[in-house]
Amino acid sequence: MELNYIIAQFLPDVNTQNITPLGNGLIHQTFLVETSGKSYVLQHINDSIFEKPDVLVSNHLKVNENLKLNNYKLALAEPIKTIDGQLVFEIEKQFWRVTEFINGSMTYQKVLSPEMAYNASEALSYFHYCINSGDKVQLEESIPGFTNFEKRFDDFSQGTKKNKPSNRLKNCLEELIFLQKYMHLGKLWIDLIHNGMPNKIIHADPKISNILFDSNQKAIAIIDLDTVLSGPILYDFGDMIRSFTNRLAEDDISTNDNFDPEIYHAVKEGFLKHSKDILTNLELEHLDYAAKIVVHVQALRFLLDYLKGDIYYDVSYEDQNLNRAKNQINLLKALIKMDV
Repeated sequence: MELNYIIAQFLPDVNTQNITPLGNGLIHQTFLVETSGKSYVLQHINDSIFEKPDVLVSNHLKVNENLKLNNYKLALAEPIKTIDGQLVFEIEKQFWRVTEFINGSMTYQKVLSPEMAYNASEALSYFHYCINSGDKVQLEESIPGFTNFEKRFDDFSQGTKKNKPSNRLKNCLEELIFLQKYMHLGKLWIDLIHNGMPNKIIHADPKISNILFDSNQKAIAIIDLDTVLSGPILYDFGDMIRSFTNRLAEDDISTNDNFDPEIYHAVKEGFLKHSKDILTNLELEHLDYAAKIVVHVQALRFLLDYLKGDIYYDVSYEDQNLNRAKNQINLLKALIKMDV
């Protein structure tokens, strides 16, 4: 695929000087496009996961417009339209989009300090406060059932029952037994959903690489608004804990000690800076629980994908999804031991 041709559909008059891979996301292919003037982000949308790419980019635009109406102070990556006025360009059954690159920004794959964790969490808290103030933005569902944990548990239960005996099943019996032991965590989540835990507009993928920083490690933008949706705000808190507190790469099982409690407390403090004003008592009472359930569900997802033959998450070696599941289990054990 000729990337320069695709870029020209969005930016016909620019002189592209360099195109390099950007980030290490598991879902989309992303490139930094450097020109003689501005820089841009080119992204190949994974339509096997985002089955309606037009919904994805339309939601992004709606979120940006809503945040501007609420005097949002962080930077926003604006979508660029094609020469035909579209937000998505399709070629050879592939879907592409372009957004502005936020100049002076830096991304990190790991949290470097409690201060960085606090800054990132406080920025997401501010995002929550602004996007949930005033008129609620009306979004279409870009990934049906993304935060539907009841479905996640059903999928896991059905998937493990249907899975024929194999070396992969034998390889993960210990992990299966452990995760099944804590399935009661899911029952509480389902009870909360059915008993008044409200939906809010959430980011739904608040990993550290989706927070942009300046040279002083101050958060200046939240990006990757693909998954912004209406769902439980506790999901975002739990997923920040899951991704921020992990000292290791997501597939690293070189040690069981991968949980950083200082980062945990920094994330919680930052999260409450603005969000406390929009959280209900029910949500406040279950913040710590949310960390455990989100980690548990992610371990289930990695393990099920491993058993299915790695059909959802990209892998670069045979047991990568199994190692990802083991890594999440180590986090969960630490959270349980910490009794949060």
